[in-house]
Amino acid sequence: MKIKLAILTAITCASTFAASPDPMQAFPAPEAGFVRKVIQLPKVKNPELYRVQLLPGKMMEVDCNTRNLGGQLKKETAQGWGYDYWVLPQIQPGISTLMACNPNAPKKQAFVSVYSEELHRYNYKLPMVVYLPEGLELRYRIWSAKDKTQTAENG
Repeated sequence: MKIKLAILTAITCASTFAASPDPMQAFPAPEAGFVRKVIQLPKVKNPELYRVQLLPGKMMEVDCNTRNLGGQLKKETAQGWGYDYWVLPQIQPGISTLMACNPNAPKKQAFVSVYSEELHRYNYKLPMVVYLPEGLELRYRIWSAKDKTQTAENG
């Protein structure tokens, strides 16, 4: 009896895992010259209080100036699934401050990202999928708000 129960449990578990769809099958394969980056966000208690900032970029040799790359992430939707994903079609040289750096100061390696202040909805149930030109990496920052709100005064 115990053996039958163990076999029945194993079959049930195997069929449950086989029936659960792979969430990545909803997303297209990367086109030639692109890579697909995937972020699986951790589960949080109040996801409505969180946002995600996507920072595509690359390591570059820089001087004392602050710089960014040019480009814009475009939101697209997986056909037939309704899941959002983002594509960075291309990057361009971006903006830089024009400080007069010490010519004798050594240059350093730093991560230079595509500038964006856009914050994306936090959803730990689905992966965040981003397609980038080859040679770029994807970093991200999680922002959170306090549960407590404040009231504005009449002015």
